[in-house]
Amino acid sequence: MRLDRKLILEDGSCYEGVGFGADKEAVCEIVFNTSMVGYQEILSDPSYTDQAIVMSYPLIGNYGITDEDYESKMIGAKALIVRDINENPSNFRATKSVPELLEEAGIPGIYGVDTRKLVRSIRDYGSRRCIITDINTNADTGVAKIKDTPVPHDAVKRVSCKKRYYSRTSNPLYNVVAIDCGMKLNIVRMLNDNRCNVTVVPYDTTSDEILALHPDGLFISNGPGDPTDVPEVVKTLKELSGKAPMFGICLGHQLIALSYGAKTYKLKFGHRGGNHPVKDVRDGSIVITSQNHSYAVDDSSLEGNALKVSHINLLDNTVEGLYSDENRVFSVQYHPESAPGPNDSRLLFGKFTELMKSAKKS
Repeated sequence: MRLDRKLILEDGSCYEGVGFGADKEAVCEIVFNTSMVGYQEILSDPSYTDQAIVMSYPLIGNYGITDEDYESKMIGAKALIVRDINENPSNFRATKSVPELLEEAGIPGIYGVDTRKLVRSIRDYGSRRCIITDINTNADTGVAKIKDTPVPHDAVKRVSCKKRYYSRTSNPLYNVVAIDCGMKLNIVRMLNDNRCNVTVVPYDTTSDEILALHPDGLFISNGPGDPTDVPEVVKTLKELSGKAPMFGICLGHQLIALSYGAKTYKLKFGHRGGNHPVKDVRDGSIVITSQNHSYAVDDSSLEGNALKVSHINLLDNTVEGLYSDENRVFSVQYHPESAPGPNDSRLLFGKFTELMKSAKKS
């Protein structure tokens, strides 16, 4: 194994390994994911835009890449860091390997890295910026390149659809408008499965434009980055509050909170991966969830707020769900469409349809 690529963190720490995928430099935020499977869905999740993903599971690529399993039409991640990569997958559905996918997408990867040490570093010291570069780049040069690269604040703009599109289902009962902040395709499929025709609109669509579509319900999607970077969506949600049932996931959850005057903050290293236990504080039930986010809603900012806490994370007590019965609004920080339980949270889509049903009756 010939070492030819280096990972340098902004604190100057270095990790040497072997390159795969695209042969290029990349400056990004480093995060880790604890999932054992699902690397294709992770790589194609727009919420990972501008991030280098460290997979804590040591062997990635065993079952290759399958055309039907993408979560978007783009590769969201900016780099991939693994202990070992399989270049010869065994799966009758596979059409290519992970290294081939990354090379086509222009995404660099590095393997042979001590990912156990790296994950512990991120856990202990938090997410940081990093650079994937040539083996001959020294730490000082790498740190200087990181500092000279501006932190992007337009991630949602880059991953949102550019014009609206439709996803129809047979025997529809409801028309849902989905604000695309970086939406995963399985969310649209789940809405269709619950007899919803879905109109997906760009993140900066105005409230008047949305109301002109006569929605029975409004969905706000997941997406990358800091929720305060998209004030356009917050403004739209403020104007639509109470006018249609509203359901938000992940970034959508945070944006709903901001639209009600709450605040958000950045977590030390975020939540990424499966097996996060989440408790519904209203009835005590617990679900196993899949998560992918760097920010959380500040529970202290919800005092006296119209939104109430519905769910908390049992690992760190962060806010995982909000609701307002009066305005027919609810949101969750986790991903019910990711089948972590595997079906613990799918009833949330049914709850959304029930809200639309009651709104129609009233």
